[in-house]
Amino acid sequence: MKTSVFLYPWDVVGDPDAPARIADLGVQQVTLASAYHSTRALTPRHPARRIVTAEHAAVLYPPDAERWAGRALRPYEQAWVASDDPFAEAADALAGAGLEVHSWVVLAHNSRLGAEHPRTSVVNAYGDLYPWAPCIAQPEVRAYLVDLAAEAAVRDGARGTELESCGWYGFAHLHAHDKVGGVGLGDAAQYLMSLCFCSACRAGYAGQGLDAEQLGAAVRGALEPVWAGAGAAGAGWDAVRKLLGADRAEATLRWRSQVARGLQAAVAGAVRAAAAPGFQVLLHADPSPYRCGANVGVEPGHILSVADGVVLPCTGADAVREAVLGPFTGAQGVFAANLTVVRGMGGSPDTLERDAAHAASLGANQLRLYHAGLAPDPDLAAVAGALSRLG
Repeated sequence: MKTSVFLYPWDVVGDPDAPARIADLGVQQVTLASAYHSTRALTPRHPARRIVTAEHAAVLYPPDAERWAGRALRPYEQAWVASDDPFAEAADALAGAGLEVHSWVVLAHNSRLGAEHPRTSVVNAYGDLYPWAPCIAQPEVRAYLVDLAAEAAVRDGARGTELESCGWYGFAHLHAHDKVGGVGLGDAAQYLMSLCFCSACRAGYAGQGLDAEQLGAAVRGALEPVWAGAGAAGAGWDAVRKLLGADRAEATLRWRSQVARGLQAAVAGAVRAAAAPGFQVLLHADPSPYRCGANVGVEPGHILSVADGVVLPCTGADAVREAVLGPFTGAQGVFAANLTVVRGMGGSPDTLERDAAHAASLGANQLRLYHAGLAPDPDLAAVAGALSRLG
């Protein structure tokens, strides 16, 4: 089964041993970040450093000045890797070790964008801005994301791309010093807290027969027991329908699905227009359309009509893999099971062989391993052993 590991360019730039070390794991591909959100990352084997602080979302290549001239929304450049083009430098080194390189593009997740342009952010039912979550219903945001995808995906040395956050982002966000765990929201309440009430979404709700003021009041009313300590409000779409009322819930999902489908089709089309024939386009996705975040909610039939396949979150119990792979049973495309292999980040490298076999039995035909740059040596050794046995 074709296997790819995730990497950042800073895992490779300045470390001449990195490409061979990755190839020796037994993988065929690297999914290499070209546009990424802010992060603080370990580099446990780099000869010159141990920590990289990416202070804001940025592109890891020089953006095209002509493309972005005169535009308020434009990609930010990085300043934490000592290279004029970190992606190209890393991609070239990895290709030299016989590895296929695909770009890894994070789209609707950008805290600096929201801080500098608050009008672009998701606004919840209480009027709070989510600066990390650009509202994809806004035409200016959509135009920015489509052009960013085309530029960041189709880099020299890349033979395909994997698009993360190509859809709705919402309440959930791993902030530094995050302080939101005191109230357990649950899956359904997360959806309600992720509904956007910016002007574009208010107009969208009206098109679905909803009054935005009444919808906002219904959301706040449904969440009041959660704030009062009643506990998590349940999981799954049925729980959302129960909280918000079936008609209201379905109308919000129609609006959000319409917007997400439009963005995904536009992004995939722009990438294909910029790329050579045969360039592969995958989305990080979840087959429950109401979900938002890095693995955006998709409608399986639609997403396979615009992309070559999906990368699905498969870390955890068998039920997790069954839930995300099951809706794609019998479909044609790339179905990559994404498994975390860093113990300290909740991964299980010791069960990789068994988990990969289980995913394959459910229809997965590729593997993605998160994250070869962050994993310590014992985790990488476990990965290499498992891949050697998988063949």
